[in-house]
Amino acid sequence: MEEKLILDGNVVAKAVKDELKERIVGLKENGITPCLATILVGDDPSSETYVRMKGNACAKLGIESRRIHLSKETTTEELLETISALNEDQEVHGILLQHPVPSHIDERKAFEAIAIDKDVDGVTSFGYGQTALGFGKYPSCTPAAILKIMEYYGIEASGKHAVVVGRSPILGKPVSALLLNKDATVTTCHSRTQNLADHVRQADLIIAAVGKPNFIQGDWVKPGAVILDAGYNKGNIGDVDYEACLEKASAITPVPGGVGPVTISMLLKHTVDSAEQLNK
Repeated sequence: MEEKLILDGNVVAKAVKDELKERIVGLKENGITPCLATILVGDDPSSETYVRMKGNACAKLGIESRRIHLSKETTTEELLETISALNEDQEVHGILLQHPVPSHIDERKAFEAIAIDKDVDGVTSFGYGQTALGFGKYPSCTPAAILKIMEYYGIEASGKHAVVVGRSPILGKPVSALLLNKDATVTTCHSRTQNLADHVRQADLIIAAVGKPNFIQGDWVKPGAVILDAGYNKGNIGDVDYEACLEKASAITPVPGGVGPVTISMLLKHTVDSAEQLNK
């Protein structure tokens, strides 16, 4: 079997963080500590874990992590007030609302309340629109991670046929837009797509973003395709049947250790970018 390129996200994330260290030192010399505020509403264990991981990643780089933990009884209006206060706080450079929020809260309204200059997680419709038009500063972090992995390993999008499986507002849709802006021909598939396997078989680049374990099958992959698996399911399983797809692909991201670590590093990068922008 010919040698496969395993797209190691830990290596890419380290490269991103190494570049950030110098910039953070420069900011601190000017009296500025980059600060990411994370808002967690309720007691969802997975969300608590994600917030803790993000906080730990910040601490390792010298980024301040400000955690705001609100009770599950918090109303939409109370959450909006919290976001508004963070928008006004000049020491906060990035705001992340951990989702999902409790069902009685208007999540979209809360996302839209985040100031565009502090929307480092790319969740506002304004930020999405800027990303789609090619001048967004902070695209959603997982799509940004996918593009960063491709850049690091020299994987060209231009002229390639990319098939994105999934259309969520913070993954499938924005990564489709980013790839289109890189001159790929993009097909976005979803739960209503007919003959899904036939679409995937045409892909030079496969972006798996559907949230179903082992969903993409080996016989859906044309020889030499590049696979970027953005799925993360229970048991550390991606959206791609890894062993079966590895036989066909020329390059593939593992799960874990692929897109995930780079996603967190892009969140840190966007926070440092914002600290520099807001203090120009």
